[in-house]
Amino acid sequence: MKARVLFVAAVSASLLLASCGSKTKVPKGEVEQVLPCSEFKSDNKTFRVYSFGESADMNVAKKKALSNARTELAGMVNSTMKVVSDNYVKSMEVNNVEEVLERFEENSRTVIDERLSGAVVVCDRVTQVADGNKFRYYIALELDGDKIVKDYYKALSKNDKIMVDYNYEKFKETFEKEMQNR
Repeated sequence: MKARVLFVAAVSASLLLASCGSKTKVPKGEVEQVLPCSEFKSDNKTFRVYSFGESADMNVAKKKALSNARTELAGMVNSTMKVVSDNYVKSMEVNNVEEVLERFEENSRTVIDERLSGAVVVCDRVTQVADGNKFRYYIALELDGDKIVKDYYKALSKNDKIMVDYNYEKFKETFEKEMQNR
């Protein structure tokens, strides 16, 4: 009986693993390329991006990769915070919605700019292209979502006019809902 249960569990696990690996098929005549550092994806707690840069100079390739990744990370965080601010302010039913949204967005840009400098490199790889004339630098960056919310609160708490319309717990709840949707 015990052996039978173990056999069923093993078969179930192997079927589950096999189904996870075959999400979509690559079209005939094409070969899938898996980029280094591409396994780092955002989740409901962390913003993550990966990118690469290419140049004949390895340092320039690294700078390009870092610049591309920071730009993408900034866009991702910025669009998430815009949705969170919109949803938060609308849920608060504030009379001066436009004014409050404008103040939140201004504050959001400041916090995002400051947090981007604290992005953590979670993966980096350098390769030399087969012809030997160029380097490719792959990089993945991440930002902790909770730190962004806490930094956002700190920045808002310095502005008495905004704090009148602000509820940290409600904002954090709105932020977490948006992170779940990503």
